Amino acid sequence: MLYNIELMINGLLVGALYALIALGFVLIYKASDIINFAQGEFVMFAGFILAASLQTYGLPLYVAILLAVVGMTVLALLVNRLVLQYMIGRGVVSVIMATIGLAAFLQGTAGLFFGIDTKDVPLPISEEPIFLYDILLSPLELYAALAAFVCIGLVSWFFIKSRIGIALRAIADDQQVSLAMGIDVKLYFAISWCVAGLIAVVGGIVWGHLLGVDTQLALVGLKVFPVVILGGLDSIIGAIVGGLIIGVVESLAAGFLDPIVGGGTKDFTPYVLMIIVLMFRPYGLFGKADIERV
Repeated sequence: MLYNIELMINGLLVGALYALIALGFVLIYKASDIINFAQGEFVMFAGFILAASLQTYGLPLYVAILLAVVGMTVLALLVNRLVLQYMIGRGVVSVIMATIGLAAFLQGTAGLFFGIDTKDVPLPISEEPIFLYDILLSPLELYAALAAFVCIGLVSWFFIKSRIGIALRAIADDQQVSLAMGIDVKLYFAISWCVAGLIAVVGGIVWGHLLGVDTQLALVGLKVFPVVILGGLDSIIGAIVGGLIIGVVESLAAGFLDPIVGGGTKDFTPYVLMIIVLMFRPYGLFGKADIERV
């Protein structure tokens, strides 16, 4: 029984980290109706900036984080200015292919500038496990989960309460009407991508420390994709719930199924769960059905 509880708690902590990356997907989709397949590459790029600042140049952690924030803001603005502004009003397939191409470009560019060797993102967090009664917990996962929920709370407030958030939701509903109403769509697109870049910095810190930073870190974006689809592409609550569900499912699969079959089940069980849910709820658990008149 204690083993089951430990698996579930660890799954919830990892699920919070999944929810953080999923938040970047949801943020871009809610703001611009774009599925950003380059979100994993954003996390990878932020991780490379952090690792290079800390290891190559020996900068303090707070300076490395500041450089990552500036770097990802500049990258987000460049992506928005050079690629996505030309996608306003275009078809869904065109936009998706543009983000896939962007992902490949960022991955190749990162390897060119930072190399292909795995780099660490050291953090001043003790690796000594924390015991909650007889349950073993990772300090890093606890702090990371706390940071994830703080980010999720801030982004939720940003979308629900702020004037910018309301404008972004209006743009997501209809870009052409928003333009006609005088909303600067290009400016708000840039803001949404900058916020996604800042979320990627937090993801780069956490996942870079957990997994190390190399071009394969970008795969965290695909790993999180079932979370986004399960919860609903346009739902912040869905990103949270989906992340927690996927985290627990992975943890239970690793604890019970991997010893039986020899490992690997936690890598595909999220996709199996996603397919099952989509069979009954095509828009995810919290997604809104898009009904159009023909």
